[in-house]
Amino acid sequence: MSSLMTSIQQYLPAAAIILLPNLGGVLGGLLTKDAIRKWYTKLKMPALAPPNWVFGPVWTSIYACMGVSSYLIFKDGGFAAQALPLSVFGAQLLLNWIWSPIFFGWHRIDLALVDIVALWGSIVATMVVFHPINPTAALLLLPHLGWVSFATYLNFDFWRLNGRGDQAIKDKDQ
Repeated sequence: MSSLMTSIQQYLPAAAIILLPNLGGVLGGLLTKDAIRKWYTKLKMPALAPPNWVFGPVWTSIYACMGVSSYLIFKDGGFAAQALPLSVFGAQLLLNWIWSPIFFGWHRIDLALVDIVALWGSIVATMVVFHPINPTAALLLLPHLGWVSFATYLNFDFWRLNGRGDQAIKDKDQ
């Protein structure tokens, strides 16, 4: 029994840290699923907009890489020793999580564009502060940076095609 408790205590922080980004993604997905059907599908689409089914697998993979990346930093001293890099990561995660409610919930394509540009910068900042501690942790964020670069193009094009977003469907229906 004691060895079981030791194993749980040893692996629980790793599991929690690795799963944390996915939990926010799942919550965001649940909060925005109706808007995808009722609002997003009625927008004028950018030429390179992928089909909706692509987003789930892509974000699950990215969130897993983010979780492993943050765990690699955490294991090198815990929160106390890695407060700055983990705080930068936390800010990046927050910017990532709020994009969906801004875009899908508030229908504010313009504010989502501001958020995603800040997110892109925060991913770069996270990679910069992670690299000296663990280069692998920094490299694990490359898929996130790549996808957010593409998503920034999409967000910009949605804005170009639909305006700020909250009026896009109302104007189209009139």
